[in-house]
Amino acid sequence: MEGWIERLPGYGWEFQPMLTSMDAYQDSYRFRLTIEPAALLEPGFVLDREALETARAQQRRLVDGDIRTIGNAQLYDLNSRFHEAVMACSRNTFFIDALRRVDRLRRLMEYRRSLQRDRALVRCAEHVEIADLLLAGKRAEASAYLREHLSSVGVEKASRPDG
Repeated sequence: MEGWIERLPGYGWEFQPMLTSMDAYQDSYRFRLTIEPAALLEPGFVLDREALETARAQQRRLVDGDIRTIGNAQLYDLNSRFHEAVMACSRNTFFIDALRRVDRLRRLMEYRRSLQRDRALVRCAEHVEIADLLLAGKRAEASAYLREHLSSVGVEKASRPDG
């Protein structure tokens, strides 16, 4: 159910909260702007080369043309998986869990507010660059670039009247 409902331990279901206002949506980007670049600088950071190369290859395929043929939900999922793969390298369970939670909250609004494909193409190319920096061992540069990426995409999505 796209993360809206989760099975409780034992019996029953729980409806998950969602972002429903533009203020909350903007808050989610400011929160990500705080935790994601910091995660790259964590002392326990260990590059998961295989996961990052897989995420990079997915982003490269988007840049190479797949972005024009996939749906909003699949684009959101691929982009979320990229950010989660990067975050997982931090080995900080609080950061990892926080990003997953915020992604679940943002899911429905993101489907409606996805970037125009020409802008999404730029963002996917930025993902490739972030991956390249990490794969080259340039964590500080990757952190700075990720901060720039999140800052500009948050402003971009918030400023579009239809997303």
